[in-house]
Amino acid sequence: MNQYLTKDRTSQLVELCRLGNNKAQYELYNMYVKAMFNTALRIVSLREEAEDVIQESFLDGFLKIDMFRGESTFGAWLKSIVVNKAIAKLRAQKMFFEEIDNVNGGDIEDIEEPDFEETNDSVSKIKDALNILPNGFRLVLSLYLFEGYDHQEIGQILGINEVTSRSQYLRGKAKLIEILKEKQWH
Repeated sequence: MNQYLTKDRTSQLVELCRLGNNKAQYELYNMYVKAMFNTALRIVSLREEAEDVIQESFLDGFLKIDMFRGESTFGAWLKSIVVNKAIAKLRAQKMFFEEIDNVNGGDIEDIEEPDFEETNDSVSKIKDALNILPNGFRLVLSLYLFEGYDHQEIGQILGINEVTSRSQYLRGKAKLIEILKEKQWH
């Protein structure tokens, strides 16, 4: 399907949703549910929790559809709702971030950035290993690697400073490689 036809159809569906059209909501839901579910799952790691996040996100999205101004794509707008809902779910579970000074007495400059290429792991094996990581590491890695946020944006989203985001990313990436090597998934 042509990119422009899809964009026009999405715009039409959004307008119909603003009028309360249930069929348009259902069609938009079907267009975006898989991608949004994958985003939620990468953040919360449990299927049941990701399903809850998706239901809450679509409900909020449809209830607040008048707030969508078209300054970004509908998908990007909805994704921000999903990310925020998923993070809220993790916060409710008392997720924490390791402060830089609390781990190995370390400065961020002392952390060597590991190279994923050394492990030759498949994507599915990396995703399995990601689910073993502590929530803070997994969340920052997911937001950075999969969702495309930079450390400044991650800091703003999570209410942490940029240095803590970088530290979580580097430590999480190192821990991920350690898990992959321990499990001999390479």
